[in-house]
Amino acid sequence: MDFIQTILMGIVQGLSEFLPISSSAHLVFTSNFYKIFKGVEVIQNSNQEVFLDIMLHIGTLIAVFIYFKKDIKAILKALFEGFFYGKKDTEDYKTGIYIIWGTVITVLIAGPLSPIAEKLVFRPDIVGFLLIITGFILLLSESIAKKNKNKLPIEHKNSCIIAIAQGLASLPGFSRSGLTIAAGLLSGTDRITVARYSFLLSIPIILGASIFYPILTIDFNEVYKFSWLEIITGTVVSGVVGYLCIKYFLKFLSKFSLAVFGYYCLTVGIITAIFFSIQ
Repeated sequence: MDFIQTILMGIVQGLSEFLPISSSAHLVFTSNFYKIFKGVEVIQNSNQEVFLDIMLHIGTLIAVFIYFKKDIKAILKALFEGFFYGKKDTEDYKTGIYIIWGTVITVLIAGPLSPIAEKLVFRPDIVGFLLIITGFILLLSESIAKKNKNKLPIEHKNSCIIAIAQGLASLPGFSRSGLTIAAGLLSGTDRITVARYSFLLSIPIILGASIFYPILTIDFNEVYKFSWLEIITGTVVSGVVGYLCIKYFLKFLSKFSLAVFGYYCLTVGIITAIFFSIQ
């Protein structure tokens, strides 16, 4: 692992975590393409690379905290007032409850899928196929959303559907933001509302995975040997790029559809599925 790899991975994570193009898929593609370029076995995947992936996600998580700090503060305050003072009729309280339930549903779905997700890291051809499916889902959701004139807020029913989508997106190739936004559109919610909710819903999952996954999988006797300067550089890059991505992606959604990302996923999915199938 070197500076070029970590910077590339940081840029890719910062962009693809929030754009509906699957960050996990693009990290798999970037890592494997780079290994092929450097003449390294694709199957090689050290604990240091696993740790780098976690740190890159922490970088984008910090970006979410900074960008949505007012929303997060308001939701936490509303939950506190709701639990202790019975003020449960505010939108922020309801959003907080939906996020809590959504996190539980996500864990229940993502947990059993985790062994499959770990194996897919070494199967970029299959990841490419799943990215193709993401592309079709994005195009389908936009097609249906155009016909739906009555835009619904985030409610219990569609929040559960969005959470199921997030759980399925634990598989590399299924975009978390793509599937959750598509689920919201299919259930009648507008793009900006569901995108904001999607980003907030990602916080507990990324935070939990960043804490528990390394504890369960990484030998911490190796940690001091890691290339920390490269890891920190990649984390900072992912955070800065992630913040800018959130800012401009939300502006994009206010004017344009997700169709361009659907076509992008189809194109990249087909190319990578074919390329890695013949390697």
